[in-house]
Amino acid sequence: MNIAVLTAFLSPFLPFLVKLGEKAADTAAGKFGEDAWNKAKAIWSKLHPKLEAKKDVKVVAELVAADPENEPRQALLQAELKTLLEENPDLAEAIIKIMQQDAPDGTPGAQTIQNVIGSKNQVIGQVYGGNVFGNIEGNVTK
Repeated sequence: MNIAVLTAFLSPFLPFLVKLGEKAADTAAGKFGEDAWNKAKAIWSKLHPKLEAKKDVKVVAELVAADPENEPRQALLQAELKTLLEENPDLAEAIIKIMQQDAPDGTPGAQTIQNVIGSKNQVIGQVYGGNVFGNIEGNVTK
């Protein structure tokens, strides 16, 4: 399992997952899309019991939830998730299955090609395959 992909996917959802409630769910579904939110919730439902049992991982997840774009915090979460999933291969397998749902060829991210060019606050990019998750401001054309 690519832990970096898992961490990058989960990080923006953590503020909503940590305080999982109806209002948070509505906000997250509206912000990220219903499919992405459902996938994040499914992964969280598998991870959360293990996070509760391992306080170090729980604390790091809460730190990322407080600042999801903080790269050092994401790196900590990635390291903690790696250890957690190595210790729990059944959990890793369950998360892999969730990540593979609706992915081209059943492999999350394997068909993704990204080209990005930036200059003077302009970014020109192309993404082929898979789903795109993130925050986009400005004009988007197809």
